[in-house]
Formats: sequence, C-alpha cells, structure tokens
Amino acid sequence: MEATVSSTATATDDQSPTAAILRWQFEVSRQYQHLLDKAMPFMLYRWIGFFVIALIYVVRVYFVEGFYVVTYGLGIYILNLLIGFLSPQINPEVLEFSEGPTLPTTGSDEFRPFVRRLPEFQFWYSITKAFCIAFVMTFFSAFDIPVFWPILLVYWVVLFTLTMKKQISHMIKYKYVPFSFGKQRYARTNAAESSSLSED
Repeated sequence: MEATVSSTATATDDQSPTAAILRWQFEVSRQYQHLLDKAMPFMLYRWIGFFVIALIYVVRVYFVEGFYVVTYGLGIYILNLLIGFLSPQINPEVLEFSEGPTLPTTGSDEFRPFVRRLPEFQFWYSITKAFCIAFVMTFFSAFDIPVFWPILLVYWVVLFTLTMKKQISHMIKYKYVPFSFGKQRYARTNAAESSSLSED
C-alpha cells in the first residue's frame, strides 16, 4: 500500500509544472552547450560572427544617438577581458618568490607554449555575450542616461593606454609573448648536418 502511494506521489511530481520547466531548462542548456562545443574548432567563423554582432551594435548606437554609458561599460568590460587574454595563467611575479615552473626567459630554455589566464574560446564567448546583452539594453530607455560622450571616450582611451603600457612593460620584463603558434621549429640546416654526421 505504501509503495503504491509513494509511486503515485513520484508520478505526480514528475508531471508537475515545476518538474516540466526544469526538464525543459535542462534540455535547452544541454543543446546550447552542444552548439558551443561544435563551434569551438571554427575559430575564424566564430570571430567573423562576433564582428558582425559588434557592427550591428555600433550601427544601432550610432542611429539611436544614445546609450553611451552602456557602451562605456562595455568598453571597460572588454578591456578587462583583454588583460586576461594577454596575461599568463601563472603570474611570473608570484613565481619569483616560489618554486615551480616559469616562463622561458632565454633562448636555451625548453619551449613551453603560452598558457593564457583567459583562454581564446572563453574570451570570444564572453565578449560576444557582452555585445549581445548591450544590444538588448539599447531597447530599454532606462539605460539611456544622458551624458557628454566625448568625456567618456577620452577617459576610456587614457585608461586603455595606461593599461596596455603596464601590460607591455610586464611582457618585456618577464620576456614573454602572449601568442604561440605551435612548437618551436628548428632550421633545416641542423637536420641536414645531423643526417650527414650519421652517414659518416
């Protein structure tokens, strides 16, 4: 008798609106993640899509002639993402005082690819999502705060310049480049010399 009551209660819970919404939400999130996973290898097409979205946003703001505070906030967020994209996963300043793997600093060091604090896919996904959210915000007049936009633009340019100057000096100090295009290649002459030595 108790087993029948409990099975009836479970069946009722499965058919409740909350359970149906949760199932639908799970299915949508699973499909969304599947699409993201499929898009991961297509870096060029992903970035082309991003630039199309960014262009649509810029055209929208230009014709509406407003939402400058939203654009400024978007610019600050992009700058924050860019710093993460250009920074190494492990800060060399911390490693100076601790034991562990470091970035190669001389030509004789073993080649190690640059590992970003913010991976390329996460950078693309975050920046694309930010532009989509900002675009949706342009349809709500509550976000259109009147402001003298040239001041915001000058302030953002100054902030960008100072931040990039600091980042570039960090790169120079610790001798790393935030772009690695595969493993180190050796000159063809070395391979030819080694083959001639083996023949001798």
